[in-house]
Amino acid sequence: MQIEIGAMGRAETAVTDANTAIAAGSGTLPVFGTPFMAALMERAAVNALAPYLDAGDGSVGTRLDITHDAATPVGMSVRAEAEVTGLDRRRVVFAVRAFDEAGQIGGGVHERFVVGAEKFLAKARSRKEA
Repeated sequence: MQIEIGAMGRAETAVTDANTAIAAGSGTLPVFGTPFMAALMERAAVNALAPYLDAGDGSVGTRLDITHDAATPVGMSVRAEAEVTGLDRRRVVFAVRAFDEAGQIGGGVHERFVVGAEKFLAKARSRKEA
């Protein structure tokens, strides 16, 4: 695993009735919902890591500190970008930003840990058995 500072990932979506604040239950208006913006930012970070992961590895989000600064109505497109800004063994820190066609709509910091998928899932399953 040789992740590089500055590695970038992107993710895009169209704003539809299915990803509004109303659909998420996080608001009462038909605009791009903050939970969907957060998920798009995480997807951009996953995409940034994908070329660097060893076989059998995955990543999990552990921190997301973002602001949602502008409303995007149904019918517009949104893209998220994630840039690796810090590394500490398996911990990866990203600067994340989201944009619609008119400009930036949000940003912040996201943190992920690279994990061995089998070991991670076994540990998760053990919680169910406890």
